[in-house]
Amino acid sequence: MVKKMYQKYFQERPDFDQKITLGILCLVVVIAGVFGFLYEYIFYYFNGGMQQFYWRGGNFLPWINIYAYGALGILFFTFRYRKNPLKVFFLSLLICGVLEFISGYVMYNFFDGWRCWDYNQEIFNFGNIGGFICFRSVTFFGLSGLMLMYLVLPFCFYLARKLNKRVFLAIAFTLFTIIFIDEIYNLVVARILHTPRAPDIYKKIGLHFVEF
Repeated sequence: MVKKMYQKYFQERPDFDQKITLGILCLVVVIAGVFGFLYEYIFYYFNGGMQQFYWRGGNFLPWINIYAYGALGILFFTFRYRKNPLKVFFLSLLICGVLEFISGYVMYNFFDGWRCWDYNQEIFNFGNIGGFICFRSVTFFGLSGLMLMYLVLPFCFYLARKLNKRVFLAIAFTLFTIIFIDEIYNLVVARILHTPRAPDIYKKIGLHFVEF
């Protein structure tokens, strides 16, 4: 089964209709954001001296948006090169590295020194540039690109082909909608209405956040 799945993935052009393609993208967004949360949850445990775990991101659910954006960038720019893992690795490294640097730079310089991460304060920060990017981060993004293109995406293709179309779309759109509502509330609605955001509530119940 696995062999056939990969043969189809490498040798054939996707033949999905627009709805299925959109469903696959929704799954990628959900999976990538959750993956990013888990990575940071584990990394900051070690970065903090293995004393406690830290909640990362600004949502109620364990999902971080920049990893989803990076995954979509990797998908769109490397899919045509999926037969060449080395090219996928370096393109993923470059795409996400640029995204991370620009995002960090803009937040810091245009929003009163706001940082969501700061490599000046982290372990393994060789090649650190302004706290916005470092060698470890871009290397991780390159490896994550390989995971996306050779594990996550083939699995999503497999589900799209094997599941009933309505079932697949219901799963994909439901998961994405839940994440989207969570993101929009914490990023936009709560700021406009001045209602509690996820970090405010989680801090009150004792969860730890990385503060910059």
